[in-house]
Amino acid sequence: MAGTVEQKLAAQGITLHEPASPVANYVGFVRTGNLLFVSGQVCFNAEGKLIAKGKLGAGVTIEQGTAAARGCAINLLAQIKAALGDLDKVVRVVRLGGFINSAPDFLDGPKVLNGASDLMVAAFGDKGRHARTTVGVASLPADAAVEVEGLFEVS
Repeated sequence: MAGTVEQKLAAQGITLHEPASPVANYVGFVRTGNLLFVSGQVCFNAEGKLIAKGKLGAGVTIEQGTAAARGCAINLLAQIKAALGDLDKVVRVVRLGGFINSAPDFLDGPKVLNGASDLMVAAFGDKGRHARTTVGVASLPADAAVEVEGLFEVS
């Protein structure tokens, strides 16, 4: 039976898929003590297609970027489930780091990353509130619009 967090996700129409395998010389997550570091997750959907491709402010809208950030957060959760077997073992979402594939004059990266932040709060409640960094970048792998990494306290 799915835990409480997965039940909350299911109520929102979200089911977790197998996380993507790393495409270079790194691993999807590293646990040290009670900290779980999850590598950056680009905005692939369950079928391996990009939710949004290209640059925010140059063809990709804030709404599309927000949906992409939400997809990144779902991919983070899939990695956490692979690492721990149960999302209920997350004690706290400590930090998210967001990378927004941005046109040089795009200034709304924080609005885009709310797609990931909002999902963490929806899934974990107050334990989902976190520190955050949002950075506009010149490019991302596969021309993804968004990539998000995370740090989680776990039991």
